[in-house]
Amino acid sequence: MLFANYYQPDRVKNASFEEIDRHHTYNPTFTNRLLRSEFLKHGIELNNPDVNQGRDIAFSILHDGQPLDQISGPKYLIATENPYICPPNKDKAYLNKFDGVFTWNTDFSSLPNVSHVFIPNQIRNQSTPSFFERPIFSCIINANKAFPRGLENDLYRERLEVIRWYEKHAADHFSLYGLGWSKPEPAFNATEKAVRRMKRLATQLFGYKPFPSYAGEVEDKESIYRKTKFAYCYENVANLPDYISEKIFDCFFGGCVPVYWGSHTIAKHIPSSCFIDRRDFKSTGDVHRYLLSIGEPEYTKYQENISQFLASSKAREFDTSTYVSTIINAILKGINNG
Repeated sequence: MLFANYYQPDRVKNASFEEIDRHHTYNPTFTNRLLRSEFLKHGIELNNPDVNQGRDIAFSILHDGQPLDQISGPKYLIATENPYICPPNKDKAYLNKFDGVFTWNTDFSSLPNVSHVFIPNQIRNQSTPSFFERPIFSCIINANKAFPRGLENDLYRERLEVIRWYEKHAADHFSLYGLGWSKPEPAFNATEKAVRRMKRLATQLFGYKPFPSYAGEVEDKESIYRKTKFAYCYENVANLPDYISEKIFDCFFGGCVPVYWGSHTIAKHIPSSCFIDRRDFKSTGDVHRYLLSIGEPEYTKYQENISQFLASSKAREFDTSTYVSTIINAILKGINNG
């Protein structure tokens, strides 16, 4: 048996492979568990580093960019996190230190050690409620997070714009779900922080609601999407090549039609007939008026297009099994040739 380390921030005692992910509400460990089980078939046991103490290590995998000071031997990087959240994932000098890099980011496809993977999903194609079985007109399911102001292509701000537009103009057509919306939006400079403290105090003393559309946290996003006609599905940042996260697939699995804004390459991989492209509209108001014009026949066609896509070979490119096999095949080739 060979042993390999799997470095993931804040994970010890093989927490990376537990069935319940205690670190991310919407980030199940199915992918990590499949990666570990498939490596075991090749006589390789993948563990968090503390579990492997005292053992000879065949290679190490880092899940997103982390310090390399204490890591020797063959090294591989899975760089799936948004590079604005994890800057090493876009540092070419850092990427060059690895024997292999697995990323969606086609900006680095010319590097000899890079293999392309999409952010993985458990692709499935199931029956979903019809147009008339969906009492929620539109929603957002996201956490209350933000980037500091001034970041190019910031879509956190665009989500906030959607929320505020609906609260002002069409409150009965929108519901907000996710973590942290009972608190004001994040603050970064001194003035913003002072205002935020005042708002926090008002929530505690007077029942002030920073986001009146907030309908609560959800453990299962699909349960909401199955009740919702349209979901505003915005990535964290726009215009990253092939950065297509689980967000749009969560909508698809619930049969909910997404209003998508994110990767500018999405139409190369997912048919544009499966989603409403936010870039085609000048404002949230224009989007809303378009959504109101969609009746049962057109909505059903969107759902049929989504189902056909999920059953296609193109969708399998996003499946966890494809992600795992790409990583394992490249690493086995590397260590066998080494």
